[in-house]
Amino acid sequence: MIKMFHYMKERWYYIVLIIALLFLQANCDLALPDYTSKIVNIGIQQKGIEDGVPEKIRKESMEKLFLFMEEKDVDTVKDAYTLKGDTYELKEMHTEKREKLNSIFGMPVMAVEGLEEGGDQVEQIKEKMQLPKDADLFQVFSQMPKEQLLEMMDAMTSNMKDMPDSIVTQAAVQYVQQEYEGQGIDVDQMQIRYILMSGLKMLGLALVIMLAAITVTFLSAKVAAILGRNLRNGVYRKVISFSGEELNHFSTASLITRSTNDIQQVQQVFAMIFRIVLYAPILGIGGVLKVLQTDASMTWILGVAVVAILILVGLLFKIAMPKFTKLQYMIDELNLVSREILTGIPVIRAFSREKHEEARFEDANDRLTKTNLFVNRCMTFMMPAMMLIMNGITILIVYNGAHAVDNGTMQVGNMMAFMQYAMQIIMSFLMITMMSIMLPRASVAAKRINEVMNTEISILDGEAGALPDKGSKGEVRFEHVGFSYPGADEETLTDIDFSAHKGETVAFIGSTGSGKSTLVNLIPRFFDVTSGRILVDGVDIRDMKLTDLRDRVGYVPQKGVLFSGTIDSNIRYGKEDATDAEVQRAAEVAQAWDFIQEKEEKMESEISQGGTNVSGGQKQRLSIARAIAKRPEIYIFDDSFSALDYKTDVVLRRALKKETKDATTLIVAQRISTILHADRILVLDEGRVVGQGTHKELLKSCEVYRQIAMSQLSEEELANE
Repeated sequence: MIKMFHYMKERWYYIVLIIALLFLQANCDLALPDYTSKIVNIGIQQKGIEDGVPEKIRKESMEKLFLFMEEKDVDTVKDAYTLKGDTYELKEMHTEKREKLNSIFGMPVMAVEGLEEGGDQVEQIKEKMQLPKDADLFQVFSQMPKEQLLEMMDAMTSNMKDMPDSIVTQAAVQYVQQEYEGQGIDVDQMQIRYILMSGLKMLGLALVIMLAAITVTFLSAKVAAILGRNLRNGVYRKVISFSGEELNHFSTASLITRSTNDIQQVQQVFAMIFRIVLYAPILGIGGVLKVLQTDASMTWILGVAVVAILILVGLLFKIAMPKFTKLQYMIDELNLVSREILTGIPVIRAFSREKHEEARFEDANDRLTKTNLFVNRCMTFMMPAMMLIMNGITILIVYNGAHAVDNGTMQVGNMMAFMQYAMQIIMSFLMITMMSIMLPRASVAAKRINEVMNTEISILDGEAGALPDKGSKGEVRFEHVGFSYPGADEETLTDIDFSAHKGETVAFIGSTGSGKSTLVNLIPRFFDVTSGRILVDGVDIRDMKLTDLRDRVGYVPQKGVLFSGTIDSNIRYGKEDATDAEVQRAAEVAQAWDFIQEKEEKMESEISQGGTNVSGGQKQRLSIARAIAKRPEIYIFDDSFSALDYKTDVVLRRALKKETKDATTLIVAQRISTILHADRILVLDEGRVVGQGTHKELLKSCEVYRQIAMSQLSEEELANE
């Protein structure tokens, strides 16, 4: 899968932008629980007052607090405030300094609150100091030495020192609230304003999250589409450069699946990777850090959740993973059966084998369906199990959090924030788990694509890049050529030695399997010789560039191959810049012009895929016209007249002889009549040349040729020829 990133390097900046947007989105997502906590803790419980540091405080109230502060703390507080008339106003400051002020105000505020509320402790102090019941303790304390006063405060707050900071802060907030009310400030309005502002900030964050998510989705889809395009182009270019050896390694059905379904699987997964796989760790790690800041005492609950999720995922994938690897190969098999059935429909009908082929298809289809069902049924357990874990964790958090709130060690808002962070962490694992459903199959698909891309091509351009002498044209020479197919134990061709010169027609004949087609397929390097060498215009074809070699060859295969388009586009296939006159001339020579003129749209008549809307003979004639229009140096006709009737064959060969008088013509044939007038005929038997000469010479000198001739022509016809 990692290798797939190579095909997206042209859009690397998109990936960088996606990652930046994911961090922005995660940051906003992780900020929302904090705002929820603040709305509950500060907005609802503390009426919009953030901490125990008053923004404004009356001078007399501040002086009471100064009584219970150390001198250094008094100096710190005075430095943070500006005295305006009878009111101290807080200066602008950073968070750390405000937190320090909050801790300074904590105990003095509780001491002042305790004295102002009165009660048994105040009465005891007055009795101990022998003061009248209506005495003002603050006035008395202001006249006492600082050390004695601090000792008294320590005694008063000794039972409060073990209180959590949150409880102390809440007491300070209560005092600040009373102070604001004493100043005539509308605390209820402060509360409403705080909640509204917090809500607006949350809406703003939600808007940013939405825009970031939309942009990431758009960019991810674009990057994945570019990946799919590049992979399809890469696979196509690779496959188009395969020789027969590589094509035999992969079935056609498998190459189609790898070029379509496999690439689609990878593309879909990469579109999800950027939106989920990259986002989940950012959200999960950020959530853990936020949880540690919120309340570290319940982090063990997250550990329980993560372990439970890992066990669940591990069990599911141990069961389902082996099936994932089989899915793509089962699609290959289904494609193979489908392709065979669709291409062989006439034969299937002719032999009444519809039921047999239907059973083959259903067998392949059923196995694919059962595997898909098994995998999907395994995965259906995942979501309910994950939801069970999430709900169980929620209950566990509420249970532990309720005790912490009751003990005063946690605020309700903090518990809610912890719950949200826990859900975000679990959701990040859930997202990765959901992706893991697609990843194994995509991983198999990527591996199959890489198999194609990493296949070494056996036939490459000649390193020398040699070009023939301009004086040489159309000369083909085989020098003791031997050839065997990859993996074969025996040679298909052995010691083939002959030459064909410009203007000559050289024919090859022999029994089925004698190596005729193999021999001519070596010239355009569909395969490479295993011994000896082939020279075209005096240059070893292995030293030439493939384009230079194949530009010199006009090839007509055994089975006429046409492409979807028009008759005109098919004839121009080898030479797109051919003039209309050249196209017409090629069609006339190939004896195709008459049936073309009979069609309603003439040269612009449509040719369906594979040429299924024309007959076998018409297909062969159009294939021959295509080669003629190219006007190559060397013509190769690989049994290209087999579908023609005798009359058309004779007329075509006569016209062809005139057209190819300045080129070399190599003809593979089964019929003696096709090659009677060839300048030279090579007779092949079991991969060896057993006879060479003209028709008349071979009748006398080659028994194999004579037997072939006698099986096709009568004694009278042989004598006349």
